[in-house]
Amino acid sequence: MKTLVVGATGLVGMEVCRQLHGAGRPFRALVRSTAEASKRAELERLGAELAEADLKAPATLGSACAGVRSVISTASSSFSRQEGDSIRTVDEQGQLALVDAARSAGVDHFVFISFRDNPRIQYPLTAAKRTVERHLKACGMAYTILQASYFMEVWLSPMVGFDYAGGKVRIYGDGNRQISWISGKDVARVAAAALDQAGARNAVVEVGGPQALSPREVVRIFEAAGAGEITAEHVSEADLMSQMNAANDPLQKSFAGLMLQYASGDSIDMTTALKLFPFPMTSVRDFVSAQLAGA
Repeated sequence: MKTLVVGATGLVGMEVCRQLHGAGRPFRALVRSTAEASKRAELERLGAELAEADLKAPATLGSACAGVRSVISTASSSFSRQEGDSIRTVDEQGQLALVDAARSAGVDHFVFISFRDNPRIQYPLTAAKRTVERHLKACGMAYTILQASYFMEVWLSPMVGFDYAGGKVRIYGDGNRQISWISGKDVARVAAAALDQAGARNAVVEVGGPQALSPREVVRIFEAAGAGEITAEHVSEADLMSQMNAANDPLQKSFAGLMLQYASGDSIDMTTALKLFPFPMTSVRDFVSAQLAGA
């Protein structure tokens, strides 16, 4: 039976589809009517059965879930936002509706891509993730919740001010606290592998890269690899806290919260994850080398 991939046109979702294709597993990709033609074409090239639906339209989710054995949901409004998308409509209500639709359709296993919780730093996106996690645990389906650390493809990129090519990077906090930076491709690989890993069923698994490094250490790795001299601009934790508290828009509040959580550090003990998924994760050094080589 097929696996339904939700968020299939995104960074992690598309890579999940590549992993399933490579493993010879049949899958269905949930796409919205507004999905880019190039991404639809890539999914079809990978052998996906396309199912047009939208997390904001719960009535469309039943048919998308019908006849599938497992669901992998990577969808979020954080970086791919269209009209009507919000943390509430997509990350909370939409994901809750997806869990309910999957349960009603008789889905056996639901893999949910989440991120780590810091009880001291709360904001709308982390609240939405925790709400979905609780609902998933209580719904009766087997579940795997993957709480990932910070994606290198996002947090070590110009998207958030880390412009190593331009010689200037933004660092949140003092830059001395370690983070278990992870590649989105590795998160996708873990998500696909979780379908066959009995130990991952009914489990919350924290996943990060092979080495926790501080942002300052990452900058030095870029410089040593040939990026040239990099100037760091720091945003203090106090400023981030003020920004989070003052923001009225849930997405702006959440980005400030994510930055504050980054400033606090996010080092993961990978002992459990590596027992379940014993394959090498992309190191920061490997990521840096690939970026500078233009890969």
